[in-house]
Amino acid sequence: MPVSRRTLLASAGAASLTTLLASCAGFTGQSSNGGGGGSSKGAGTITFTTWASDTEKAAYQQLIASFEKAHKGAKVTANFVPYAQMFTNIDAQLSAGKAPDVFRAGYGQIGGYAKQGALLDLSSSLGSEKSRFIPAFWEAVNYDGKPYGVPQQTDTSAIVYNKQLMSDAGITAFPDSLDKAWSFDEFADVMSKLRAKLPASKFPFAYNWQLAGSPRWLSWLFAAGGRLLDQDLTKAALPSAAGTKALDYTKAFFEKQWVPQNSSTKSNTYADTTWLAGTTAMVSAGNFLLPEFTSAKFDWGVTYLPKDQRGADDLGGNALVATKDGNTELATEFLKYMVSDDAMSVFCGKALELPTLQSLVGKDLDWDAPKGVMPVFVDQATTITADDVAQLTVPASAAITTVLTDQLEAAFRQGQSTSTTLANIATGVNKAVA
Repeated sequence: MPVSRRTLLASAGAASLTTLLASCAGFTGQSSNGGGGGSSKGAGTITFTTWASDTEKAAYQQLIASFEKAHKGAKVTANFVPYAQMFTNIDAQLSAGKAPDVFRAGYGQIGGYAKQGALLDLSSSLGSEKSRFIPAFWEAVNYDGKPYGVPQQTDTSAIVYNKQLMSDAGITAFPDSLDKAWSFDEFADVMSKLRAKLPASKFPFAYNWQLAGSPRWLSWLFAAGGRLLDQDLTKAALPSAAGTKALDYTKAFFEKQWVPQNSSTKSNTYADTTWLAGTTAMVSAGNFLLPEFTSAKFDWGVTYLPKDQRGADDLGGNALVATKDGNTELATEFLKYMVSDDAMSVFCGKALELPTLQSLVGKDLDWDAPKGVMPVFVDQATTITADDVAQLTVPASAAITTVLTDQLEAAFRQGQSTSTTLANIATGVNKAVA
């Protein structure tokens, strides 16, 4: 997911999203024009490329139809592609001058594309929208002080567990609030109890750092009180005592058979797949996966991620961006529409995701999820701090992800020492941000 990043959420200092979310109560955003008589502003055809779950695809199709109805002469051609192919395709299309007018991107990717000059600067058309968004997410779509996208939604991870497997190991009580979240030591004890009761073919846990998800390891680092980058975001903040603690702790997942050996950072199988198959008792999973979890053949519940010095989580969610050489007028209108109150409510409600508009914070978006599940994810999102966001959204994010993937794999699966791993991460990070 430049200098502007160093002042990320400067007005909020190092305040966590707990403060930011609390401050949003009472704000009202703009309404969408989804059912009106139709606007003639912006016409022609735009192409929109995105990956999507089944529920996201249905929401996008509904919103595209509403947009076309509200904008006379407008046509949006949607191209849904697998996530694994998404950015390889986008990069090739940008190089060939055939990029889509609009595409979906992670927050950590925007700086890189903007630095390359591929994206439309939205300062004049959407700069006034800044106050409508939770500050963390508006800043996450900025590069060098200019917005190059709109934050459509966010998501976060929590622990989803198989009630029967947990009960069989004598674990029947679960944290019901952030302040009661398991400590690192308590979570290790839970996994030890599960390992003692489970057959060798099953495992206590699986963590979701597969398939470009290696930055999620940083949640353990942040929870231990550490940093990846220094305050200026100009060099690595590793090695450190917190880095050693976080890496030793997560290496133990593999050393003690708490996670499947094939669930490391270079695995081609997502952690939630092993959990749905009944292979693991617990999984760290994003709320966007909840629609898939309805197919589970067992009862399940949700609780908070473990904490150490503090709680922490990954910066999930995505933005929509426009390319600078397309139908920029219609693309801009489409971006505005997709982050209207009504459109965001529809998208997040259907896809079980979290909004980025201040006006929607704390509102029930009619999520189709079991009672008590979504509040856990909403609370968990408040553990993300401004400093976390700044480190996760530097333009070098893609290169840093590669460094983390390679080095964590070496530590988890190949016996590379903690000291060597942290030193190698630091070297790679310094090269990436130079």
